[in-house]
Amino acid sequence: MSLRPIASVCFLATVSAFTANAQSVPAERANEARIDKLLKQMTLEEKMNLIRGDVEPAATNQGQAGYLPGVPRLGVPFLRFADGPPGVLTRIAGQAQTATMGVAATWSAKDAEANGVAIGREARSLGIDVVLQPFINIDRDITFARGYNTLGEDPYLSGVMAAGEVRGEQAQGVMSQAKHYVAYDSDSYNIFVDQQALHEVYVAPFEATIKAGVASIMCSYNKVNGAFACGNADTLKTILRDELGFKGFVTSDWGGVHNVHFINQGLTMEMPGEVPADSPFAGMMKTYFRTRPEDTGAPSKPNLAALAGMLGGTIPEETKGGGMDMNAFPMDSDNATMRSALKDGSITEATVTAAARLVLYEIDRFGYLDGKQKHNVTAQDLEGNGKIIEKTAEDAAVLLKNEGGVLPLKKDASFALIGPTAGQVAAIGTFGERSPGMPERQVGPLEALKKLAPGAKVSFAVADDMTGVPIGAGMLSHDGKPGLERVNEKGVKSVDATLDFTKTNGKALPPNSVVTWKGEVTVAKAGAYWFYLQLLGTRGILSIDGKEVGRSGAVKGTVHGDVQHATQDNGLPTTDGLDNVRRAVELTAGKHAIEVVTSIDTSSAPVQVRLNWMTPEARERDHAAAIAAAKNAGTAVVFVWTRDKPHFELPGEQDKLIEEIAAVNPNTVVVLNTSQPVAMPWIDKVKGVVEMWWPGDEGGVAEAKTLLGLNNPGGKLPMTWGKELTDYAANSPAHPERSTKGVDGKTTFSEGVLVGYRWFDDQKIEPLFPFGYGLSYTKFAMSGLTVKAAGDGGVDVSVKVKNTGSVRGDEVPQVYLDAPATRPAGVQFAPRTLVGFDRVTLEAGEERGVTLHVAPRAFEYWSVDKKQWVKPGGQRTMMVGSSSRELPLNAVVPE
Repeated sequence: MSLRPIASVCFLATVSAFTANAQSVPAERANEARIDKLLKQMTLEEKMNLIRGDVEPAATNQGQAGYLPGVPRLGVPFLRFADGPPGVLTRIAGQAQTATMGVAATWSAKDAEANGVAIGREARSLGIDVVLQPFINIDRDITFARGYNTLGEDPYLSGVMAAGEVRGEQAQGVMSQAKHYVAYDSDSYNIFVDQQALHEVYVAPFEATIKAGVASIMCSYNKVNGAFACGNADTLKTILRDELGFKGFVTSDWGGVHNVHFINQGLTMEMPGEVPADSPFAGMMKTYFRTRPEDTGAPSKPNLAALAGMLGGTIPEETKGGGMDMNAFPMDSDNATMRSALKDGSITEATVTAAARLVLYEIDRFGYLDGKQKHNVTAQDLEGNGKIIEKTAEDAAVLLKNEGGVLPLKKDASFALIGPTAGQVAAIGTFGERSPGMPERQVGPLEALKKLAPGAKVSFAVADDMTGVPIGAGMLSHDGKPGLERVNEKGVKSVDATLDFTKTNGKALPPNSVVTWKGEVTVAKAGAYWFYLQLLGTRGILSIDGKEVGRSGAVKGTVHGDVQHATQDNGLPTTDGLDNVRRAVELTAGKHAIEVVTSIDTSSAPVQVRLNWMTPEARERDHAAAIAAAKNAGTAVVFVWTRDKPHFELPGEQDKLIEEIAAVNPNTVVVLNTSQPVAMPWIDKVKGVVEMWWPGDEGGVAEAKTLLGLNNPGGKLPMTWGKELTDYAANSPAHPERSTKGVDGKTTFSEGVLVGYRWFDDQKIEPLFPFGYGLSYTKFAMSGLTVKAAGDGGVDVSVKVKNTGSVRGDEVPQVYLDAPATRPAGVQFAPRTLVGFDRVTLEAGEERGVTLHVAPRAFEYWSVDKKQWVKPGGQRTMMVGSSSRELPLNAVVPE
């Protein structure tokens, strides 16, 4: 991959070209008469094939999350559903895009739409019809295992960005599926939330996507006020259909159906529907929309080991846990199926027809009945999408601290880059439901910086070597003889001095090889040894002393075709592009039994297997080398990372590393690759901090350009960065009912509308960095605020923004509305609420007027008593500035 400067104008031109070349879909409305005619020709079972997932035939299966059979007899095509966000997850690796929280940090609807364009184009390339994104739950609880994948804590920001993404995706002829509806904002599965907060906070982003024409919505796993979200008449019928006028289809989250009668409460489609018998999900996901006779055999049990492997396991730095608890997942709650329900009349064929009609409506609206689908796999637009990814990563950069102008780095200076994510880009953070990325396209910040600043004196210290070295031949034996015993799929035995079979050393094994290695490893001293099972083209399990230590995450019957992706188990692949199963094992001095067992994935790629490790002594040497490198450099740049496990904390000894480096180098800069806030015990000891999120395949270049000032960071925080975890509403010790554990098994969002910065403002809690915060390498001033009534009942807010510094940069004027002077009894208001924003680029010295429209809804609240939106009386004030806590301009809203 080449290093290339990407100008904003080129970026926007590229996006415009993408959109212009897209198919003219979706149509505003479908052909109702055509749909009616098709439904009249369908049998009951054919209608079921429009509302129940199935298993795609192996010959064409792309390993996507879901498959809908369609009705081939009548020309109704099948649909493929693929996971995200971001990007597209199939058996073929897609490009890694900037993490969703990074997209939110751009505060740019243009960037959001461009990312939608890239996602839609990638989906078309990979033969996908429905992309399971945007993810628009609220980042209410930063300990929520999936909170990192949201678009931030504010419903307005989330809605604007989500709507932009939907427009970009669907302009490519691909259906978007907004998820997860609704109040899926905690690891608890039993949520209680009042109707005002439900409407104003949790439903609001979904309403924005509906206005953008989203084709489908995914209902969530949790209960909402006592009923499962996928069978909740209040949220699915009253709110989604009646109040919001949604015309598309509602798909269950995978395994989110617990009763066939959910279809009577507003559910359209069951996913995954039929589950392969050998899938690890078979024991935990029942097919309720089944019309054939029930299986009479004993029910299978979930393959917990396989599921644990799929979720990534615990790498050595993540000693404090985090992540999803599969034991808490709601299991089946009823035995009746569609077959029995139709027979006893509790579900009618008319209900099935109505559900099938909703799906057929979108199939027709998108032109799929007229052949506008694309199911063949073709080359991805790596360069075109790559430009979008790099531009997004640059726009997402948030400068949190810049004491003494330590940044940007001078191109002829001396600096040390420290940390594994300095050598390799932290493209995806955690594998999850997203594009796995392409290691062959990834350029690390170190390499990028050397090319962009050839006159600089650059050193590198890995500090935490995640690739390690092969276990030496002198430490491996079997039956008292040197080397490990190898047994292949035919039972043929041989001996290998080391376990190191890769393309790098020219010893990769033939495709579809199945091999087991057994023997002993001898260690001289007791201690924590970090073992790295590294694979590609195969799956593997590592056992020590007869106990399974770790396994690769590719699992047959799950969501990406049983193909082992290089980024799956460690986030960072090895430096030569292998998947990396890393585990810490305490060993006593002496011999220990060791076994590696492989099995076939479906890639048919050469089988690569290597067993590396890092001894305690090697780790100590690397740590010392990092301190020495920092001491001998003019500036020390420490790259730190997290996969959001543990929460609100950097994994391993990264905090200690920063402290020690800052002690030997007064010019220490920290680059964060995270997706949620982390504690910063070292914040007063370093001069610079820049948040780069998980920036995608092209992020290493974006990081280098940001450090060097070739990109002026203009991103803003999409969440409040607290000083303590307990500062957040969901984690307040005074309110245990709000936590995941809740009280008496119930989690109550008792903070109401006071989510994120609203809670901090209401409780007068000083954050470390406020919502909407972000510095720049230049300075800006705002003036001339005016607020005028608009014809639609809203207002137009105008402000002048001036770049008072010496370099080009971006600013985001943010508009907040205060609470009404007169508050109706029983109605909750935040001290201030975001109601408008825009991102503007200004040359040095340039001033520009910006006008932002604030819609009438911003002035209304949801009346629980009246069950409608109501505008309160009393004076309101608009405030404008650069963050939720920096609002120097204000003006009274005209009556």
